[in-house]
Amino acid sequence: MSEAEAPKKRFIAGAVCPACSAQDTIRMWSLDDVPHRECVACGYADTLNAQGQSVPKELTTRVNASALKKPADPKVQPVQFFPNPKLKKPDGQA
Repeated sequence: MSEAEAPKKRFIAGAVCPACSAQDTIRMWSLDDVPHRECVACGYADTLNAQGQSVPKELTTRVNASALKKPADPKVQPVQFFPNPKLKKPDGQA
């Protein structure tokens, strides 16, 4: 995209950032008739739907974050504890 094709970003007067609550730091622009907004103070960004509501991004879960996991540390080893037979309670006590 060249400079002439870049969308014009406008600051929205009185708008409050939903993440950091800073006022007058939200700027908006449209790409292919889809409105986007971002906060210049904290970096929060989202996309709006036709009703002007924020379109939530997919939350990170164990299922979709598996690619983000780091490989196991080779220095870490499992530890197994064995019960001490000398500390066994006498029969009849729970």
